Amino acid sequence: MADRFDAVIVGAGPTGEHAVGILLDQGKKVALVEREFVGGECSGWACIPTKTLLRPTEVQGEAENTAGVSRPTFDWPKVREYRNYMTVDWDDSGRIESYEKKGVTVIKAPGRLAGPGRVEADGRMLETDHVLIATGSAPSIPPIDGLEEAGYWTNREAMEIDDWPSSVAILGGGPVGTEFGQMFRRYGSDVALVQHADRLVEREEPGLGKLLGQVLEGQGVELHLGRRAESVRRDGAERVVTLDDGSELRAQELIVATGRKPRTSELGLDSIGVEPGERGEIPVDEHCRVSEGVWAAGDVTGVALFTHTGKYQARVATANMLGREARADYRAIPRIVFTYPEAAAVGLTEEQAREKGIEVATAEVQLVEISRPYTYEELHDGDWGGTLRLIADRERHVLVGAWAVAPLASEWIHQAVLAVRAEVPLDVLEDTIPGFPSYTEGLQTALAELAA
Repeated sequence: MADRFDAVIVGAGPTGEHAVGILLDQGKKVALVEREFVGGECSGWACIPTKTLLRPTEVQGEAENTAGVSRPTFDWPKVREYRNYMTVDWDDSGRIESYEKKGVTVIKAPGRLAGPGRVEADGRMLETDHVLIATGSAPSIPPIDGLEEAGYWTNREAMEIDDWPSSVAILGGGPVGTEFGQMFRRYGSDVALVQHADRLVEREEPGLGKLLGQVLEGQGVELHLGRRAESVRRDGAERVVTLDDGSELRAQELIVATGRKPRTSELGLDSIGVEPGERGEIPVDEHCRVSEGVWAAGDVTGVALFTHTGKYQARVATANMLGREARADYRAIPRIVFTYPEAAAVGLTEEQAREKGIEVATAEVQLVEISRPYTYEELHDGDWGGTLRLIADRERHVLVGAWAVAPLASEWIHQAVLAVRAEVPLDVLEDTIPGFPSYTEGLQTALAELAA
């Protein structure tokens, strides 16, 4: 006999948990199915522990650049203890108990679709009006000769460390590899980073990646740009990485950060007549619907592999489940690299805008043109205090993209996020009053340049 629910959520990361919270508030009977850890990748091994470990390095970077402040040192045991607290020591029993007290049925087992309105998990058949698939993503491991035999870390092993290795080699210069590069270097490891593109974070504008590269190199990270790893072998306690130019890198640990792929295997998608896309993603429409009564949200959709995208899609999907039509709009998803200084972007790059046939206007300003960088850190004539670039549609007089590399960029980029999403006219943005002194004032400087 099957159990009946208003909704079954498959995957208990932030996306699935966000959906559960919304549905509970509406009095719905919900089952939450999770194969591994309630809290998901973000809470256990990605967003939360990485940002927890990055924060001390950020404080150190701020102190080094602030007049009259000595360089702080790390108390690693205390940092490690706080990381363990933030990840609940990778023990989700408390979360499960909390959900069950709220009336949620939690099943710790893989979940599999068994036809329309049916999910099989742990030998139980769950019947429901709505299924939300939120199974996230898994590391994408490149086929490098000898990699499996030599051994490597993904973000999981890197976030579970008890002590910092003397040296690391990192494959991949996207957001994860870039953050790890600075983090491990700040905590004392020698770091070599290999990136196949000629710049870091290659999906962003060239200027952003170039600035991040300069930041990391300035802190002692050895960058190998435009290079690929061809093979890996063990030599005693070291991993030896041979690059495509014949050079070799040696490091105690090897971290693979070459991207992620949607986690869709063994979900039973064939039982509802759905096939994954060419990147393994579950195809969804603008309502986050997969098929009648089946929805998907988060990394598994392949739209944009960020926690905030997944939570947004969860809001869209649950609104439709509850009979309130909602459509997803992905024009203004913020993209952030939490280095120090931070890198943040939104909307289109200039190249993407031109490919869409947009008549592009751009403005780039060095933030030393405003006052806040000088009050935030010690700067002198000729120093760099951050960069901001705006991409606008010349015909419609609206922003279509923006990026910045500067302190606190993850926070103040959201004025541009709102401007892109709401298509705020440039003259309205220019007529907005920023606080003084603030980094947001840089937007006014850039907007004035666009208007010139």
